[in-house]
Amino acid sequence: MDLQALVCEVHAELDAASERGRVADYIPELGKVPGAKFGIAIATMDGRCVTAGDADDAFSIQSVSKVFALALALGKIGDGLWKRVGREPSGSAFNSIIQLEHEKGIPRNPFINAGAIVVADVILAGHRPREAIGEILRFVRVAANDETVSIDPAVARSEQEHGFRNAALANYMKAFGNIHNPVELTLGVYFHQCAIEMSCVQLAQAGLFLANSGRDPRTGISVVSKERARRINALMLTCGHYDGSGDFAFKVGLPGKSGVGGGILAVVPGKASIAVWSPGLNAQGNSQLGTRALELIAQRMGWSVFGA
Repeated sequence: MDLQALVCEVHAELDAASERGRVADYIPELGKVPGAKFGIAIATMDGRCVTAGDADDAFSIQSVSKVFALALALGKIGDGLWKRVGREPSGSAFNSIIQLEHEKGIPRNPFINAGAIVVADVILAGHRPREAIGEILRFVRVAANDETVSIDPAVARSEQEHGFRNAALANYMKAFGNIHNPVELTLGVYFHQCAIEMSCVQLAQAGLFLANSGRDPRTGISVVSKERARRINALMLTCGHYDGSGDFAFKVGLPGKSGVGGGILAVVPGKASIAVWSPGLNAQGNSQLGTRALELIAQRMGWSVFGA
């Protein structure tokens, strides 16, 4: 089936849905985003990008940023990261503190909030927060091949003013010695990282290196090693949707990372990178329409890491 026709068909089919989930309002700035927004973009290895709906509208990528931060942190300290963060699915909410107590301040994986805060702490090491934030933003711009990607300061401020649970997670890990920098500085990096805003088109382009064994197919530049790309994809598949990760793997069958801004980045190894965005979330904090869109695209294209 023609990819452009498929994307338009899936968008039209789902855009009529009345039940779209609930927009995240615990971060007040995110709560202002219209729930009717819905975009899809698929970037392919040959340089095409097919879109439907609000694919050019910028939105807060939130936890999707954890994929890029993880790649950056692994580039800094390699497998030393795994002494401070696990690689197992959490089975708990993305901002849960219960497991941290049981596991003595070592977060279950780098995609739950506690794990991503440790990753931010690694990136901050030896830098001022502004430098660390700049490094993350530069990495995302290189991955997207787009210098216009930016941080929304209003979202970052909103996160800092209401991020009490994240502050609790960070302080708890600090008590176990797993946060090395001052907590407020590490949190500042984390909140700004989550406030990166991108369109579906930019996000799909930024994910291409993960679909192409770590190499940007447009420039030929190696962003991460082949082995590291494979490992990041594995973590996206098993841990990328919090306590909905198993269901996403079962229904979609692709590595994916969601964010509470309603975006999801999915990787089709060897073929394409997909970004979807719809702000309404399901009970697990993942985009309701976006998840369904990826399920339909994967089904109709025969895309799955488990075979067609």
